[in-house]
Amino acid sequence: MHDIRAIRDTPDAFDAALARRGLPPAAADLLAIDETRRAAITEAETARAEQKAASKAVGAARASGDEAEFERLRALVAEKKAAIAQLEEDARTHDARLHAALMEIPNLPLADVPDGADEADNVELHRHGTPPAFDFPALEHFEIAGVARGMDFDTAAKLSGSRFVVLSGAVARVQRALAQFMMDVHTRDNALTEVWTPVLVRDAAMTGTGQLPKFGEDSYQTTNGWWLIPTAEVTLTNIAAGEILDPDTLPRRYVAHTQCFRSEAGSAGKDTRGMLRQHQFEKVEMVSLTRPEDSAAEHARMTRCAEGILERLGLAYRTVVLCTGDMGFGAQRTHDIEVWLPGQGTYREISSVSVCGDFQARRMSARYRAADGKPAFLHTLNGSGLAVGRCLIAVLENGQTAEGGVDLPAALHPYLGGATRITPDGALT
Repeated sequence: MHDIRAIRDTPDAFDAALARRGLPPAAADLLAIDETRRAAITEAETARAEQKAASKAVGAARASGDEAEFERLRALVAEKKAAIAQLEEDARTHDARLHAALMEIPNLPLADVPDGADEADNVELHRHGTPPAFDFPALEHFEIAGVARGMDFDTAAKLSGSRFVVLSGAVARVQRALAQFMMDVHTRDNALTEVWTPVLVRDAAMTGTGQLPKFGEDSYQTTNGWWLIPTAEVTLTNIAAGEILDPDTLPRRYVAHTQCFRSEAGSAGKDTRGMLRQHQFEKVEMVSLTRPEDSAAEHARMTRCAEGILERLGLAYRTVVLCTGDMGFGAQRTHDIEVWLPGQGTYREISSVSVCGDFQARRMSARYRAADGKPAFLHTLNGSGLAVGRCLIAVLENGQTAEGGVDLPAALHPYLGGATRITPDGALT
């Protein structure tokens, strides 16, 4: 959420930043609501002062025996009391209007974010590794013989509908190994604190990270009002909600492996084959809470944490910075890491690492004690480290063999009891 005081100070800059996101100006409308709200507050304060003065004079009038003045002042006190109540109600109404309007406006891009309309305007930062060169036509993950035996979309459709999958045998084992491998690397080598969180949250948690109120259709809500998390960013970031953190504990670096749930609203017809885009999936999520002056360096660090997982798995990838038109609602700057998928012959996103500045912290009142001793808003960052299902796809497609098996990355062998491959008949050996 944005600070209305900053908008008051630099309305033109605020509108210019929105224009970079392809949005119309909003400062004038916001400031009009704010001016009305502030006027109501000022009038209420004036009326309260007048009421206080009249209340004091009531006693003096009664003591002097001036009945007419006493009745006039008593009526004035009642009048001011009613006026104050109405003005305070007006102020609350305008405050709610302003809050609602600010909650609908996305974060502003940092100055170094490239301008653009969509993913075609994203800018590549670097590449790592060389995509494998097969002497046979590369297949998509669900077409590989040894994989198809353990990847059942028909049974999943019978159980739950489209965009679900049932994994079994070797494929399920490799997915579990990937998640354990990621968590071990992040906790052991990247110094992230492992956290286990609920996957059901209240409205306030979803609002704090920006999923509500604007994007409710993208998530699932239970009949008693809980939301299924679309990412552990929601729970990990909200650990600081309503808190004032000790600066000596910053940065706080969290990682969690959870199930995630997304309705995929608006994605009809996209990635309908295979398990690239699912309603239920697993993700290892990283979240950092930092001082403002440390967030840029933390963003680079988190990006390297995610890239390092792919490097240990021997997977080719590229890292891009998203343009203004492709960034998520809460981000100031986002790095997308895209892994090479031979079956599609292209790079596909496997991690988005974003710095959000104080945008989320304002929504959830997450603060720390600054150097001057006063509470100040934290900066929050989040990123996949990695999406487990998409990483499984990449491992399977990049390791496929002409016979229909899969050679598995050496980094996973210890997590698979020493097994090194999936055979064409679906066995782990």
